[in-house]
Amino acid sequence: MIQAIVFLPLIGAILAGLIAIFGAHARNPSGDAVERHEDAHGHGAQAHAETHATDVHADHGQDDHHDAHHVVEPPAQGSRAAELITTGLLLVSAALSWVVLVDVGFMRHDARIALFTWINSGDLQIAWALRVDTLTAVMLVVVNTVSSLVHLYSIGYMDEDPHRPRFFAYLSLFTFAMLMLVTSDNLVQLFFGWEGVGLASYLLIGFWYQKPSANAAAIKAFVVNRVGDFGFALGIFAIFMLIGSTDFETIFAGAPGQVGKTINFFGWNADALTLICLLLFMGAMGKSAQFLLHTWLPDAMEGPTPVSALIHAATMVTAGVFMVARLSPLFELAPNAQAVVMFFGATTAFFAATVGLVQNDIKRIVAYSTCSQLGYMFVAMGAGAYSVGMFHLFTHAFFKALLFLGSGSVIYAMHHEQDIRNMGGLKDRIPFTYIVMVIGTLALTGFPLTAGYFSKDAIIESAFVSHNPFAFYGFLMTVIAAGLTSFYSWRLIFKTFHGEPHDRQHYEAAHEAPMWMLVPIGILAAGSILAGFPFKELFAGHGVAEFFRESVKMNPGIIDEMHHIPKAIAFLPTVMMALGFVVSWLFYIRRPYLPVELANQHQLLYQFLLNKWYFDELYDLIFVRPAKWIGRFLWKKGDGYVIDGLGPDGVSARVLDITRNVVRIQTGYLYHYAFAMLIGVAGLITWFMSGAGAK
Repeated sequence: MIQAIVFLPLIGAILAGLIAIFGAHARNPSGDAVERHEDAHGHGAQAHAETHATDVHADHGQDDHHDAHHVVEPPAQGSRAAELITTGLLLVSAALSWVVLVDVGFMRHDARIALFTWINSGDLQIAWALRVDTLTAVMLVVVNTVSSLVHLYSIGYMDEDPHRPRFFAYLSLFTFAMLMLVTSDNLVQLFFGWEGVGLASYLLIGFWYQKPSANAAAIKAFVVNRVGDFGFALGIFAIFMLIGSTDFETIFAGAPGQVGKTINFFGWNADALTLICLLLFMGAMGKSAQFLLHTWLPDAMEGPTPVSALIHAATMVTAGVFMVARLSPLFELAPNAQAVVMFFGATTAFFAATVGLVQNDIKRIVAYSTCSQLGYMFVAMGAGAYSVGMFHLFTHAFFKALLFLGSGSVIYAMHHEQDIRNMGGLKDRIPFTYIVMVIGTLALTGFPLTAGYFSKDAIIESAFVSHNPFAFYGFLMTVIAAGLTSFYSWRLIFKTFHGEPHDRQHYEAAHEAPMWMLVPIGILAAGSILAGFPFKELFAGHGVAEFFRESVKMNPGIIDEMHHIPKAIAFLPTVMMALGFVVSWLFYIRRPYLPVELANQHQLLYQFLLNKWYFDELYDLIFVRPAKWIGRFLWKKGDGYVIDGLGPDGVSARVLDITRNVVRIQTGYLYHYAFAMLIGVAGLITWFMSGAGAK
């Protein structure tokens, strides 16, 4: 059963890939490039230059994407077959994942399935094995459930794209890489899946490869993740150097013996376990878009909307959270590293929430929300409440995928318009989408009895009772972020679905998406409610030890302390949620002129948030421009002027110069040759007379 769950998506990816190759060949047997002006969902973003006087977010130079909807290529042969094969296999894998969760979580049937020997080199002995415990089972459910629904949704959303087989092949390949990551039994196998999702995300973000902004976003995601992955790789090397193995069981057994040992790191005698955990967390910062390595995540919205839902809501970005939970026995032995984890998590939760306040692209608002919620998860990890962090990962997958796919339904209805300033009044045109988006928003903001209410509040409580040095900072930032999240989430709802329509033409043409798209978001809406209360005791209650057992190493006593906090602290997140809703309602329904006045009164702050704290500009100044300057210098001066100039180009140029001059001597006139002979004779006589000849 486990093998089927893991390898069915790979089979689907291979079959869809073959269909894509042969279908493309059948459509264009000569192999000549087919010129395309615009692809299905608009390969040509154009900036809006309109000024919206009714909103705080009048045009301040921010590029928003307005996708034209024209098709010039016929679909590849076998498109429907590729869709049905990959989606069918994912649905089977998802159903089996729920069976495994019951079997492993409740029946305690943990499993380790050895497939084959992978690397056998001296002390480095690595077997390819599938490790299935409760932590893995939870991730299998999250990955396969969301992925199968995204596949189903994509059948409707990508209906006019001529490259659907390739798209579905990439989706299934991504899912397989993620499954390899969560079922890994050692760090090298985990790294294989880690890099696999990085590759697949690069392919998916840049799927519309004729759109320059999509290519730039794909490259940015790939490069920023390489920065984090460099630290992750160093952490793996350090573990192997200390313990002599990359196998999880061996590492966990040997870790207590490494307490107090140091590693000489560039002359700094660092605590071994602290350094290792910091290096591993560096990888998590890149993959999970934490503060400083977050810049790739919002740009990744350039890919198709289903990609945003799959990669940046439920799977790839949560890989870092899963990795920290998997290696919880190491982090529990390195309290200083846990402090760093909580600091970055809390900072990310606050930072991303502030930026989300003023964004105008509907997908970017949800993207910054994802960034903020990942910060919440790391706050729980830093507090030692690993199961609580996994609880939010579990619930977040449902309501964030719902919000992304619901946004896709809005974009589909509005002829691929993504700017919420051009929307309004859509609740009457697409009522089903409106209802499910409200459900997703309630869950995200932590409305009582929704899934987010139980998991987000549990994280805030864990930060409050934690003994981490940054515990109060983590508590304060997450509480403030709760209010900000409520504000920008309801702002999205009010500006999109309420008020007067700003684009009458698109408004009149707006209609509900096809059933392929509505069924998945309906299921996710149910999950946004049902994923909370039934699982509360298992993830954040007294059933944690029995449910998770040895799959995570919890900070002892933290769950009990969470249940004995003051009532005022317990209700504080709900109060912040209600406050955010009221302020948003006041700003965008009751008195819509207020945001304009605030923006005019606080231009510096508004521009600071609108430009995302200027991180992109800062990184461009510090890293990108110097790197380009060095590259251009080495290319033009080093390679072109020095190496080529003195080497191949220089030699050939001198040969040409000499031959040109020799050719000039051959004039064809007899007196020229006689004159040359005379000079030669004179030179010879001079040589003899000088005494050289006398010898």
